[in-house]
Amino acid sequence: MMERVLSNKWMATVASMWIQCSCGVYTFSVYSSVLKSSQGYDQSTLETMAVFRDIGSIGGVLAGLLYSAVTNGSNHSGFGGPWAVLLAGATQNFLGYFLTWASVVGLIKRPPVPLMCLFMYLSSQSMPFYNTANTVSGVQNFPDYSGTIVGIMKGFSGISGAILIRAYNTFYEGEPSKFLLMLALLPTLISVVLMLLVKIYRTNTGDDKKHLNGFFAVALIIAGYLMIIIILENIFTLPLWSHTVIFILLLLLLASPLGIAIRAQNEDSKRVPETLSFDSNPLRGHPELLRSSSDSSVPEDMAYHELPSVALDDKILFDEEGMNLLQAMCTVNFWLLFIAVICGMGSTMAVINNWSQMGQSLNYTSVEVNNLVSLWSIWDCLGGVGAGYLSDYLLHTKGWARPLLMAITLATMIIGLIVIVSGFPRILYVGSILIGICDGSLWSLIPTITSDIFGVRHMGTIFCAITLASPVGFYIFSVKLIGYIYDKEAGGDDHSCFGTRCFTLSLLIMAFLALLGFLLAIALFIRTKRFYSLRRLKDSVKWSK
Repeated sequence: MMERVLSNKWMATVASMWIQCSCGVYTFSVYSSVLKSSQGYDQSTLETMAVFRDIGSIGGVLAGLLYSAVTNGSNHSGFGGPWAVLLAGATQNFLGYFLTWASVVGLIKRPPVPLMCLFMYLSSQSMPFYNTANTVSGVQNFPDYSGTIVGIMKGFSGISGAILIRAYNTFYEGEPSKFLLMLALLPTLISVVLMLLVKIYRTNTGDDKKHLNGFFAVALIIAGYLMIIIILENIFTLPLWSHTVIFILLLLLLASPLGIAIRAQNEDSKRVPETLSFDSNPLRGHPELLRSSSDSSVPEDMAYHELPSVALDDKILFDEEGMNLLQAMCTVNFWLLFIAVICGMGSTMAVINNWSQMGQSLNYTSVEVNNLVSLWSIWDCLGGVGAGYLSDYLLHTKGWARPLLMAITLATMIIGLIVIVSGFPRILYVGSILIGICDGSLWSLIPTITSDIFGVRHMGTIFCAITLASPVGFYIFSVKLIGYIYDKEAGGDDHSCFGTRCFTLSLLIMAFLALLGFLLAIALFIRTKRFYSLRRLKDSVKWSK
């Protein structure tokens, strides 16, 4: 009985959600000030630390390769399965954050800059391992709703920063070194406890969408709850006991997906397993969509299961195996996506890692800066779950290709960067909304676009290779652009800068590069539009009992 309750794709999804919401992304700004002061860094050196952190958090080709190796085949027990990837991530998380904490509090001798960069890299290298194991297994468990499940995973990952900051404010407010220790222990413990529940179940059950929408709603409720609390804290001075009550209610909300999973599994157990019907050809009447680049065509009366792999304009393979990394890198679409990620994610990462310095330059208090980081996590969550759900809805109902939503996201990012430049009072709160939503949206859309275009088997490896573009963009934007201009404008022994002049030129240049990313996303949309039309027709095959 217990095995039936725990061993199903719904419990695997809940375990993945809990791991994702414990990982604490976008929290560098909380402890960057104590890292800078305790180690005697200037702004450029701190930016270098942030670059290595982001290289680790995004550059996860090894995570993708490990996932492909341990999940190859139908048997995911023993020494194989997503749990091995999660264990590797948990180990790196503990080592990186624990050694960073030990350096800050003086437990070990102050490390040289290259060694501290290694600590930063290790601490964040856990993220691609968590993301790969949880997101790719989710896509394999729910292939018909890949956008929705990726959005849910991204949403809980995005909101993890706000959740851990809430725990920090409840127990250790004003002690950022203890926040580092919490980052070392909490995600590691949760991952080790839950990792064996994350498995791949190649089954088709009932109304997956209804229960996935339940997870989607939970993410929105938690995001709304945290946002209301932050607003109240900015208006009123809440008593100390209320922080504990608020945190307990948050834990109850985080536990609620368990009820959805149990209900979904009970419904699924009452159903007869469903099979795919090939009685009709959904492509009949659409022969124009089946022409390859050589103008050959697929017979209109060919049964669906007899369709060969269809090569479209740039060798997009329409089969379940898809491409491996080397094959993907030989396509134009890979590089369009890669460069667009440099322009998009590179900009968002540069902004979030400089929230603390931006806030200080505009005379924000440390509490307000922490609130900005929490709000970023909330809007990042909403952008992730919203874009994932919306991309599935628009693809299945309107036939909209996902790269179009990516282009819309990059256009919104341009607006957000220009809004921050305007310098109006408290404008960073508005900027956190726009840029946070865009960041979450990109992190939700790109893995889904990757699985759509290149196939799901090597999705983890290809996605992690594409996201290597983000630390490339971040290094260019943050160190060579923001850090250089900030230090040039700064004065005094503390290397501080005050006023809008510290970041205006940097943000305008980043807005221009986001425009380039928008144009590349439009090009990708045009190139894949016919493929998505064919994909929509494939998805119209009905499941019948």
